[in-house]
Parts: sequence; structure tokens; C-alpha cells
Amino acid sequence: MTLCHAVSPAVPAHATDRVKRFADERDLPLHLIDAEEMQDPDYTANPVNRCYFCKSNLYRRLAPLVSEGTICAGTNVDDLGDYRPGLTAADEHDVRHPFVEAGLAKADIRNLARSMGLGDVAELPAAPCLASRIETGLRVTPRDLKIIDRVEGALRDCLGPVTLRCRRRRTGLVIEIDPELFAAITKSELATLTSLARHHADANGGSGLSLSFEAYSRGSAFLHA
Repeated sequence: MTLCHAVSPAVPAHATDRVKRFADERDLPLHLIDAEEMQDPDYTANPVNRCYFCKSNLYRRLAPLVSEGTICAGTNVDDLGDYRPGLTAADEHDVRHPFVEAGLAKADIRNLARSMGLGDVAELPAAPCLASRIETGLRVTPRDLKIIDRVEGALRDCLGPVTLRCRRRRTGLVIEIDPELFAAITKSELATLTSLARHHADANGGSGLSLSFEAYSRGSAFLHA
């Protein structure tokens, strides 16, 4: 078995670091690849099926590594109820989904990880790629991905492992946090978080973007026609 991880502007830097540590600690072979999706104009145009182009590029890059094997992805049965154009790309490249074949949902996978002593992995919050924070139809750029990554990283350092998204919308940046936490934040705390987010947005090229906070809403940057 060989682990593969795509290094991309759309993948948070801390996620890549975590994968590297996981592989090193367990002496597992790890291939770091560039899926080259940022060179694909169909991907950067950010249509509703952006994930199809992302996964198509990824699987094409993985294919030479498994000429005599099988590419396996981490899709689980909970994912099957969502709009997942990346699954079409998986079908086109004969990718298998072991968790789906075993009938495992997200909660089952977390329990399995705990039973294997992988508690740190089991407790990781959901973390879609950074491009999912960019409103459908708004071009995916390295600058915006960097802003999103740095703002989310700074706020998580402050708030801990909470549900948090920095959305890039046509109107500017909207930072969404766990609804219960958002409801409990005082005006003073919100001012501090706004100042922190503003600093990191400005430092990474976002000085002209407006910035506001809202309660988290799943998939709010995805505009399905």
C-alpha cells in the first residue's frame, strides 16, 4: 500500500504537514504529487462541477503510480447523498471506494480509527478543499486560496478546532463559525476576531475585500443552478 497526497494551493498547509507526520510516524511510503488542477482553465473557472475537473486531474496524475494496482479513495456512504461530480471522474478512472463497498459512514470510520489507536485522526473535523470556500462562478486563484488558508489558520489558533470557514464571495470575505459559538460571542470578542482576520487577509493580498462574520451554513458558497 502506498499513500498519495496532493500538494496544492487548495490544500491547507497544515493538512499537508499532518499527512507527512502521519506517514513518518508509521514508516509508510508517501508520494506527494501536484495534481496540476490550477493549470486547468475548466477548474479555475469554478463551475458547479469544479470537483469533476479537480479529480480528473488528480487521477490522471496518480495513474502512473499504480500501473499494476488500484486507486482507492476515501469516499463513504454519507457522501453518496450529496452532489459529488468528483465521483464521475472516479468512475472514469476505475477508482474504488473501499468504505462505500464496506457500507461505512463517517461515524463508522471515526469509530474504526479510534479502535485502531488513531484518535487524532478520528477527531479531525471535516475539511473540504479550500476551493470549496470560493463562490461558484468566481475564479479560483492562488491569492484567494492563500487568504482563505491564512485567515482560517489564524482563527483556529485562537478558537481551537471549531467548525469554521472563510468564504470568498463576490461581496468580499465572509467568515462562518459554529452557530452556537457565533451566538455566544460578545461584541468585544467579535471585534478581536475581526481585527485578527483583517490583519491576515490584508497581509496576503486581501486589503480591498470587505470582511464580515456569520453563523456557519454548510455549502453556502456553492450555488447550484
